[in-house]
Amino acid sequence: MCDLRRPAAGGMMDLAYVCEWEKWSKSTHCPSVPLACAWSCRNLIAFTMDLRSDDQDLTRMIHILDTEHPWDLHSIPSEHHEAITCLEWDQSGSRLLSADADGQIKCWSMADHLANSWESSVGSLVEGDPIVALSWLHNGVKLALHVEKSGASSFGEKFSRVKFSPSLTLFGGKPMEGWIAVTVSGLVTVSLLKPSGQVLTSTESLCRLRGRVALADIAFTGGGNIVVATADGSSASPVQFYKVCVSVVSEKCRIDTEILPSLFMRCTTDLNRKDKFPAITHLKFLARDMSEQVLLCASSQTSSIVECWSLRKEGLPVNNIFQQISPVVGDKQPTILKWRILSATNDLDRVSAVALPKLPISLTNTDLKVASDTQFYPGLGLALAFHDGSVHIVHRLSLQTMAVFYSSAAPRPVDEPAMKRPRTAGPAVHLKAMQLSWTSLALVGIDSHGKVGLALRHLLFLLEYCMVTGYDWWDILLHVQPSMVQSLVEKLHEEYTRQTAALQQVLSTRILAMKASLCKLSPCTVTRVCDYHTKLFLIAISSTLKSLLRPHFLNTPDKSPGDRLTEICTKITDVDIDKVMINLKTEEFVLDMNTLQALQQLLQWVGDFVLYLLASLPNQGSLLRPGHSFLRDGTSLGMLRELMVVIRIWGLLKPSCLPVYTATSDTQDSMSLLFRLLTKLWICCRDEGPASEPDEALVDECCLLPSQLLIPSLDWLPASDGLVSRLQPKQPLRLQFGRAPTLPGSAATLQLDGLARAPGQPKIDHLRRLHLGACPTEECKACTRCGCVTMLKSPNRTTAVKQWEQRWIKNCLAVEGRGPDACVTSRASEEAPAFVQLGPQSTHHSPRTPRSLDHLHPEDRP
Repeated sequence: MCDLRRPAAGGMMDLAYVCEWEKWSKSTHCPSVPLACAWSCRNLIAFTMDLRSDDQDLTRMIHILDTEHPWDLHSIPSEHHEAITCLEWDQSGSRLLSADADGQIKCWSMADHLANSWESSVGSLVEGDPIVALSWLHNGVKLALHVEKSGASSFGEKFSRVKFSPSLTLFGGKPMEGWIAVTVSGLVTVSLLKPSGQVLTSTESLCRLRGRVALADIAFTGGGNIVVATADGSSASPVQFYKVCVSVVSEKCRIDTEILPSLFMRCTTDLNRKDKFPAITHLKFLARDMSEQVLLCASSQTSSIVECWSLRKEGLPVNNIFQQISPVVGDKQPTILKWRILSATNDLDRVSAVALPKLPISLTNTDLKVASDTQFYPGLGLALAFHDGSVHIVHRLSLQTMAVFYSSAAPRPVDEPAMKRPRTAGPAVHLKAMQLSWTSLALVGIDSHGKVGLALRHLLFLLEYCMVTGYDWWDILLHVQPSMVQSLVEKLHEEYTRQTAALQQVLSTRILAMKASLCKLSPCTVTRVCDYHTKLFLIAISSTLKSLLRPHFLNTPDKSPGDRLTEICTKITDVDIDKVMINLKTEEFVLDMNTLQALQQLLQWVGDFVLYLLASLPNQGSLLRPGHSFLRDGTSLGMLRELMVVIRIWGLLKPSCLPVYTATSDTQDSMSLLFRLLTKLWICCRDEGPASEPDEALVDECCLLPSQLLIPSLDWLPASDGLVSRLQPKQPLRLQFGRAPTLPGSAATLQLDGLARAPGQPKIDHLRRLHLGACPTEECKACTRCGCVTMLKSPNRTTAVKQWEQRWIKNCLAVEGRGPDACVTSRASEEAPAFVQLGPQSTHHSPRTPRSLDHLHPEDRP
């Protein structure tokens, strides 16, 4: 991973880690040609690699890894018979397209939302015609980042929805899903996924005179059209552009194409360079939704040149004779589309790979004037990898170098000509495929030996962007230093409170998850992780339990029973729980007896947490104790107070569902005691009045709690063995696929580990609050972000419990609210022991017997 600094300061990128294969013999492990890789918005990376068996048969493999646990590689035998040429993630990061040199396209999707369980049920085929370009159809969603307004208070000013039409729409304007591909013979094929699961496929020629297409790329226009760029590989030939329109006519897919203006590379029209760069090696649109800007790279055996072109609408001059006959006024001026070169590099080392940014920052020609002295923003730069092993980050319009990474120990001057650089004794290891993360803060590269490395950089602005879009922010955390955490959390909260009440409600859980992941990085804030994690769980339980309440009559007022419960508990400040109950319509709380019993474990957690908080009040001065922030959080205390009332009413219907307390007296009403103390504490810090310190009488009563009730020990955090909190600046890690490392812990991680359940202790289902024992017999899944563990199959069949469990099919607490399909999950290996090993484990399998690796992860948002 690379820290991108300004070039004026000698910009360099820092390597975060390298993950490589075990030293297999060359006869079994061989890089695929060409290499393909793709990075999803969930920070999952897919790349290709081939395995050769003893009888010399090749197995085309697709490998998927989570950047937080890169050693837990999941390998998919793709069943492609020819080399895989393209990989493409969809917008949700849960589906992957793969295409090969035989014209076969497969669509892979997560099974049960698990990152190590994939299946392919649909696809398409253009038999015998290799695929050279592949893309999902555009869904019409485009959020623009306004870098110049990064200091604005409203998220609506910083990030705006751009009017952008989907490539194809269903009835009602819903975007139709599907993909488009370009073949080497000049065909374009489109496959549409109907809601019924049927696939409509159509294939047409890009133009009447078909020719060889060596390179191609696909982009989309705001009007819903598709633009395809093609080149035959020779720099002496023009780069062709085509407009493609897709429609459905009589239940059949129809494709219409139109030729657009073409261009010749500038280096071929320069007499001094006419034959110097004979081949076009890279052709890329600057972004999928920017069809008017394209990047071209022409190369020789030893060097390359890169050019950036822009398509503009220019006025067409009109002869004076025609001006006299019919004067041209205003918008009637005839125009023509022309490609104009924006910038070009000098001679460079031979380019081996190109990675384009995914951040939707729109640029104009005015950006070129300040490109040399502007502050670097992620999304402004693209990555070029060279055969000498170096990687340059260059401005995507001006092509000026902004940061550099050298694989060798001795860096060279950025401006040193390629031909003057000394040759190494042997061939340099270079990156053959690269991808930038969705925030452009990290770069992954696959080198010629099949190893994976990551490279990186603006924090608050991009955290807000991830908060709004729901994208995973793992790559942003790579740049956060421990000294930044405190101010970053405070500024993030400050920006959040400036938003409208409706937007705050939508983002309420997402910002908690973001704060928790930030606070893991500093020893000064690490105990806050427990509070944020617990608050997420409390919000989820509160919304679930209150949603079970039903009005006794259908024609009730507008407010739901849950809203009336909140209103009454806020208005009535009586410390007697039974007097609060009198004001409620208890018939709205009636539930099935089996349902109440199934909820007992969640109700037990609420009771235990209230007891723990009250018992910790006398030690409130200690910031290092988990739960400290709850003692001044009137909203959370009010939520707990409401739940205590609900539990009390349900206890009258089904006493066995009540929380179980170990009391010193058989006659003591533990629920009434805790509610009385909780209410007194809530009154001190509720929103209606100024906050006040708890009186001495309340503190004294809380001091007596340990002598009245047994104080439970809470499982504050699941055990997590992720990378991001253990990465050391300037000290890249060397990892191996399939072998979990023993990573040194920072002060923050060591302190965090002290709050988690030790690996040897009995395990717990963190979402159902069920004890699994030291060696669980049930198949489980675990979150790759926080380590939260839960069983794959539910032991309960009641509707209410299923409603609770549905929250955690896609996401878990650590990635709460990151948007649909935003979490990563993985399954325990079927060939592993019967129990789930949550700590570091060896998941590597011999290349001779390829089989899927299974690790895991759950998650969801309320």
